[in-house]
Amino acid sequence: MNFSSARQYFYQEIQQADENIDLAKAALYIAQEEYPKLDPEEYLNALDTMAWELQERLPDSRYPLRIVQSINQYLYDDLKFSGNEIDYYDPRNSFFNDVIDRRLGIPITLALVYLEVARRIDFPMVGVGMPGHFLIRPDVPDIEIFVDAFNGGEIIFAQDCEELLSQLYQRPVSLQPEFLAVVSNRQFLARMLTNIKLIYLKQQELEKTLAAIERILLLFPNLTLELRDRGLISYQLGRYPQAVNDLQNYLAAVPEAQDASMIRRLLTELGKD
Repeated sequence: MNFSSARQYFYQEIQQADENIDLAKAALYIAQEEYPKLDPEEYLNALDTMAWELQERLPDSRYPLRIVQSINQYLYDDLKFSGNEIDYYDPRNSFFNDVIDRRLGIPITLALVYLEVARRIDFPMVGVGMPGHFLIRPDVPDIEIFVDAFNGGEIIFAQDCEELLSQLYQRPVSLQPEFLAVVSNRQFLARMLTNIKLIYLKQQELEKTLAAIERILLLFPNLTLELRDRGLISYQLGRYPQAVNDLQNYLAAVPEAQDASMIRRLLTELGKD
């Protein structure tokens, strides 16, 4: 595989068992494709420093709610991290180095700051892949609370999650157990990359869209919709052999897909039916 150095580092990181993937490093390797001069160690050291400073502020009691309150005070009151409500789809909100530098982000990247700082003070937390709004929660028995890293570390409960979903989708949404499922490290990174993909697709930055799709497929090679999208973007970029290969593989995997007839017409246009 002929990868850039940043892509190689990302690929090497995700070859490990899921629980051994270092999310901060992987996220910084994602950012390094956007910023080739980025030094990941600089940002890993910044996270170490945050954790060291936070350690000095922790209460003697290690009760989870007290720890969450201490993290919130440090990240949001002292360091002024916040959700970027004004320009939510600014690509910089999705790159981990920018989030640390600007102290602005979207739910998943602010959650990553929170998770990494919490990990460094030995406070176990996990990501929760709620649709439309990523959350985190303490990985502690008998404590069923969620933390909204986008909204100042607000502590919420399952009923609040249902209300939040209804607000996001502007219609009543019934909370399903899978909405609050813990995400794996690979799922976390794929969700970060999906945000980047959709932002750049909306901006018609096709090369950058393609780069995001390619990394999603490194994480999950059998995602048929990503295979289709890589084929369609490759077609738009004039990379017809790659487009043909991906679209044929897509149809082979899901021959009865709703868009199958459109894909077949495209392949006929390319002389491959």
